[in-house]
This record gives sequence, C-alpha cells and structure tokens, in this order.
Amino acid sequence: MRRRLIQGWVRPGWLNYLLLPVSSLYAGLAWLRALLYGAGVFRIRKLEAKVIVVGALVAGGAGKTPLVIALGNRLQRTGYRPGVILRGYRARSRRFPKAVRPASTVQEVGDEACLISASTGLPVMVGPNRYDSGRMLIAEHGCNIILSDDGFQHLALHRDLDIVVLDAAVPFGNGWCLPSGPLREPVSGLDRAGIVVRNGKEHCAESAGNRFGMYMELGPARNLGNGSRAPLGDFLDNPVHAVAAIGNPERFFAQLEEFGLQIIRHPFEDHHYFRTPDLAFDDSHPILMTEKDGVKCRTLPGADRFWAVEARAVPETAFYERIDRFVAGSS
Repeated sequence: MRRRLIQGWVRPGWLNYLLLPVSSLYAGLAWLRALLYGAGVFRIRKLEAKVIVVGALVAGGAGKTPLVIALGNRLQRTGYRPGVILRGYRARSRRFPKAVRPASTVQEVGDEACLISASTGLPVMVGPNRYDSGRMLIAEHGCNIILSDDGFQHLALHRDLDIVVLDAAVPFGNGWCLPSGPLREPVSGLDRAGIVVRNGKEHCAESAGNRFGMYMELGPARNLGNGSRAPLGDFLDNPVHAVAAIGNPERFFAQLEEFGLQIIRHPFEDHHYFRTPDLAFDDSHPILMTEKDGVKCRTLPGADRFWAVEARAVPETAFYERIDRFVAGSS
C-alpha cells in the first residue's frame, strides 16, 4: 500500500485521490505554521554563526546532501570553519545532540550523517533540535558557518540563507502535499528561499536571479572490501548489478547507463537498511551502489564484491559566486 501511494506521487492513482482531503488539511496546517513563525507567535532561536539551510519542498531525494558536501568542502578550502547539522533519519542514539565520529554507525546517526562526515572531514552533529546541535558545534569546534542538511521546514532555527534543491525532472511531483503527493508544504513555500537550485544537467546554463542549476558527476568506484578504486570504464564489458536506496534511484541508474554500463536494476526504498539477502544475487557480477548506500553495506559479508560509485554535486559557477558574496557579507 505504501509503495503504491509513493508511486502515485508522480502519476496519482486511486489511493492518492482518496487521501486528498488529508493532504488539504496537511497543506493548511503547514501554511498556518509558517505564518505563525513569521508573525513571531512561535519562538525562533538564533545561533552565533551564519546558518545556511539546504532543504527541499518534497520528500525524498533531490540532491540536498551532495550539495551540502560540495558546499562544506568549498567553504573549508576558502578558510571558513563550517560544521553540519542534520536530523539523522532513523538515528537511534540514546542521547542527542550526537557527534559523528569515524566509528559511528548508521544505526546511531543515520546514513547521510556518516556520508557527510566521511566525504568532508567536517564536524557533524545529529539531533532533532538543530539549535542545540549548532550550538554544540560552535562551542566544541569554533564553527563560524553552520550548514543544515535539510531543515527548510524546521522554522524554529533562524537561518541567514535558505537554499532549496529541486529535482529538475519532477520538481513538485504531482503537485499535492503529503500523503497524496510528495510536497512537505505548498509550493508557495518556495518564496522563502534565497536560492533555488535545479538538479539536472540541462539546467546548468539557465541561471537567473536566485535560480541556478547543478548536476551530479560520477567518479571512480571504490571497493568496500579493500578500498581500491577503479574507473567506471573497467565495468563496461559485462553486466553489473546497480543498487540504490535513495529518493530517486532512477537518476543513479540512468547515469550509469549514460556512461555505457549494462545494468541490472535493484531499487530500494530511501534509507533502506541492507541485509545480506538483499544483495545475494545468483551470479558473479559486480554490485555497484551509491556512496550513501555504501556506508550501510561496508560491514556486510562479501564486501569485496561491492563498489560505491563516487559522485559529486557540480553547481554552476554563478552559484558559488553568490555563496562567496553571502559569506563575505556583501549580499
């Protein structure tokens, strides 16, 4: 039933239509909540550091985490001290905020937190209260910029800049709010965004005003067993299994096919926790997966067969120029 509902987020079916009254109520409450925060009825707390939120209007993957990684690495290279906060989807730590360490598990802090920490080396803090997480990063690491992975709807935290990432292929799904559609709030919420980024290579020459494009660039694949790297060209001669438990698995599959790989598709629900039977295929073909899935599969038996395909977000140059002006205080 859940799978059918989510499939209808793009092309609605009878279940999506049936739940439209619930979606209307959800949309109304989301609009009222934003109004009350804007009017000062609900408290908004401000950190002693600049806060950049990288969020979305829709549930599922639009490319937020890769953009956070790209931003974090750039800010670090240019001399700032960024740190990252996030909710930590399905994180099961007994105490929050929870600092992400090299030995942290996906079960403790979530897959995205592990990926951000490994990809940037930045201090990362997980917890439902983003203000407390940010305050701890400032106190313990002297961070002067806080990047919030997701959190566009977490209005209790003051932010200096909101960046909203849209999937260029299906930016708003069927246009309905949860549960009939993927929207976390009505599309009018986009008016709060200081920057809108469209994830799709065909939009990378269309920057105008506060709207920019970005795309995902695939790199080599890293073996989860021994850490060796191999170019994707090494996988061209024979079929490979392609595994993805992200918001839009088809984007990953299409990229592999565009590279020329012969893939056998294995889509899973976003944030799926892999178990050995999930990857027990009756052949010897390599198993390629996203980096986000790689952090969940690195301890499974047979990791020598698993390859995490490295990928990075590539925003337009104009986007980074805008960010540079913002952090310098000139816009």
